[in-house]
Amino acid sequence: MKPPSVDPYYYLHNFKSALTWLGQRYDDILIEDERRFLAEFQQIPTASQALLVRMLMRKGDFFRGKRLIYDEIGDINQAAAALLNAGWLLEDPVLTLDELFALCTQAELRCIFPAIVSQAATKSRQLEILLADAMPARPYSAWYERGADRVALDRVALDRVFQVTIAPLCERLRLMYFGNLRQTWAEFILVDLGVFKYETVSFDPTSRGFTQRADVDFYLHLLECRQKLAEPCPASTLPALVAAVAAVGPGQAWLEARRGKLLFQIAYRAEREQDWDTALLAYAASTYAGSRYRAIRTLERCARFEAALDAATSAAQAPESDAERQGLQRIIPRLRRRLGHPAQPAIRRVSNRIEHIELSLPRNGSISVEQAVQCHLAQTGASVHYVENALINSLFGLLCWDAIFAALPGAFFHPFQHGPADLHAPDFRSRRAEIFTRCLAQLDGAQYRHTILQNFRSKMEIQSPFVFWGVLSEELLQLALHCIPAPHLKRWFDRMLEDLKTNRSGLPDLICFWPHECRYELVEVKGPGDRLQDNQVRWLEYCVDQGMSVKVIHVRWTADSTPHGDARPPSDKRVWTT
Repeated sequence: MKPPSVDPYYYLHNFKSALTWLGQRYDDILIEDERRFLAEFQQIPTASQALLVRMLMRKGDFFRGKRLIYDEIGDINQAAAALLNAGWLLEDPVLTLDELFALCTQAELRCIFPAIVSQAATKSRQLEILLADAMPARPYSAWYERGADRVALDRVALDRVFQVTIAPLCERLRLMYFGNLRQTWAEFILVDLGVFKYETVSFDPTSRGFTQRADVDFYLHLLECRQKLAEPCPASTLPALVAAVAAVGPGQAWLEARRGKLLFQIAYRAEREQDWDTALLAYAASTYAGSRYRAIRTLERCARFEAALDAATSAAQAPESDAERQGLQRIIPRLRRRLGHPAQPAIRRVSNRIEHIELSLPRNGSISVEQAVQCHLAQTGASVHYVENALINSLFGLLCWDAIFAALPGAFFHPFQHGPADLHAPDFRSRRAEIFTRCLAQLDGAQYRHTILQNFRSKMEIQSPFVFWGVLSEELLQLALHCIPAPHLKRWFDRMLEDLKTNRSGLPDLICFWPHECRYELVEVKGPGDRLQDNQVRWLEYCVDQGMSVKVIHVRWTADSTPHGDARPPSDKRVWTT
């Protein structure tokens, strides 16, 4: 689909603007092949440029000529000539059996493999049978010529097949432009179509995701290791994978964060395989949040209880997060019991003060348990909204929009970012301390209401890591700003900023408003057999500790058509506890 009323070469103009951007910002770290491509691409005919970009925007590296039909390009053979001469395309490439199956129709495969294709109904089954014969790769025309049904093949014209040999180089350019390989050149088109809107950030022309060539190589090396981890492989290969990930030299902070996460994933895989030594080695090398706690759990699982207790006791002196503190409060007493140490005084949990309600409701398969409770609570006269993490995150994102989208070095380096690249960096808040202070100071007066509503209206649908546009409405915002005290908002936002990665989730499912009383209540809903997750417990405990109204409703399905609830005080032994 193309944007209405635009030049038919709109996608080519977008690609060329990206190449110009790369030439301006990355010339000092481009290798010779990349620099030559940027120059030579401008010299080939427009139709050839368009054909290459069309191929790059499609999936895979192999294309059949008769499927490359574009009005603005015209004769594909003529357009392909310049690309073939430049060495960017290869005609009649060598194909594996898998690649052949991806290119050919069922009718064509029936001509080439008549006996096998007639035995199985699906292409996947046909391929499975043929793979057992271990047929070597060969050029596309050679597969065609080996066909057993010569009469049928004579009726099927041999098509031209091309391989985009320049694709790996263009993938590197795409990586340098976006700073990731998740985004594609289609981002330009999605913006032109109005599917996505991005904030306009006035970042410095020198801003870029990679500062040296080694950073690009670092990223690609980690990607290769990640792909190996995703493939089925024996546990015996994991130590070598750990060594490969650790082998590359130090990189930028965001690349080191990627390394730490990959090491954590390898360690977790080794832990599942009960390769304790590899798991402990990878956890020790990882800087990813939670690695230290998982290492302690690994020591416990492999029965090294003394070492586990020593590590847990040391970690408890300075927990890296509320999540680690919560986990250590469980594991240390358990390890002490295993080792026969004297029991420690029990920690009084704030969650014991949370109100728990057992609610019996008739089952309705057309709605979720949260929606069922929402309907039930609405009958009490409250304005009830199913928001989960959306509302509080959105209020934070709208109030602190200027801080989140501040044009700091290393935060923004292309026009299609939904948020800053350093969002989860340890110094995210400190780098923007002055702006966050200014934003949050509005909560000491009445200005915050104006800022939130103004940003809701002026930034509508612009991508943000915090704002859930699909959930928000002006009515919901007005209710929230009327019923939720500003000090409560400030405490929520401060807690989120302590650990944005973890504390943006785990918030209660529902919020109830009583506008005439100017009050609210947060409600976490649990269906039969469901239990509170650790991050949910931490949020509930925090809210209770701050004097905020929260409760947990545990639902039981009944055949009775009349719903009823049973609220009991915390001292009642029948109350469900966390």
